[in-house]
Amino acid sequence: MKTYTLMAPCHFGLEAVLKREIYDLGYQILSVEDGRVTFEGDAEAICRANVFLRTAERIMILAGRFEARTYDELFEGIKALPWEEYIPEDGKFWVTKASSIKSKLFSPSDIQRIAKKAMVERMKEKYQVSWFQETGAEYPVRIFMFKDQAIIGIDTTGESLHKRGYRKLASKAPISETLAAALIMLTPWKKDRILVDPFCGSGTFPIEAAMMAANIAPGMNREFLSEKWTNLIPKKLWYETLDEANDLVNDQIETDIQGYDLDPDMVKIARQNAALAGVDHLIHFQQRDVKDLSHNKKYGFLITNPPYGERLEEKEALPQLYHILGERFKSLEDWSAYVITSYEDTEKYMGLKADKNRKIYNGMIKTYFYQFIGKKPPKRQG
Repeated sequence: MKTYTLMAPCHFGLEAVLKREIYDLGYQILSVEDGRVTFEGDAEAICRANVFLRTAERIMILAGRFEARTYDELFEGIKALPWEEYIPEDGKFWVTKASSIKSKLFSPSDIQRIAKKAMVERMKEKYQVSWFQETGAEYPVRIFMFKDQAIIGIDTTGESLHKRGYRKLASKAPISETLAAALIMLTPWKKDRILVDPFCGSGTFPIEAAMMAANIAPGMNREFLSEKWTNLIPKKLWYETLDEANDLVNDQIETDIQGYDLDPDMVKIARQNAALAGVDHLIHFQQRDVKDLSHNKKYGFLITNPPYGERLEEKEALPQLYHILGERFKSLEDWSAYVITSYEDTEKYMGLKADKNRKIYNGMIKTYFYQFIGKKPPKRQG
């Protein structure tokens, strides 16, 4: 089976988590760059990466990479790529996104227009036609210009992989499903340990944790653009991948995953989202103020995304809010806490110095993942 160079973008600062996921799926890592992991795989790998990866934003086939300091170089570079190996004569193709960092070519609309023109010229020669009806499957192209190098990818995913299909409603400042999964993976939490999110909003942290605990693949209940690429991916590979995912599910397990929120409407939404994800029986959601946070068991985990205070009136309440969070955490014996926030006075008002602090970009917001690491439980005598 033909092998491809595949690219998986992710949140900046979380490349190592995605690299480990891809390696665990059984694929060879080719390179790790800021916000992107490149690996090698065949058509089956496209199916499995889309269905199983929890922390990637999408999966793309790398069509080519070359230097382009002028639009003529961009045109010639794209025209030289073997588009006919990917896109059939009736395929619908366009440049869905172009971005540019530290490059002489910086206009997304010009990059998109010239790239499409070059693709058409190449395929006109190869297919011996003067016009493409584009009535078939979709093959959207994404172009990243970085330091005058053009990186050309064909998107196999469609809607971003963070769209798992379970979050129909969200809170005001939701954390994405892919980011939540990656942050949980950065902690030593396992399914037999307690997990509490005292600011659960629409339930993303508890739901992603429950899906991991039950071994539910994140892409099991959604569609992908490349399912229609019968010229590259036989339909049976998708069926086999979903069979593999179904065989791995074990939702008849005991868990102690809890989500609290002060807003009763958010608790209702979180429950609905958990039901759509098939994990509502694994999570206890409750309306509760952070000041009432308590637990009688030891060695649990707080994993949470508290308010950042993006709006001025909310900012005034943050010192008290983080002080309460710190006090309640201190009362939990031998627990660990993992807090993602853009609030730079987090440690000051929690009254604690983080053991580790990781800078992560949540969209365009620079956030910090504060890690307060508690004691490990004693090893069970076997």
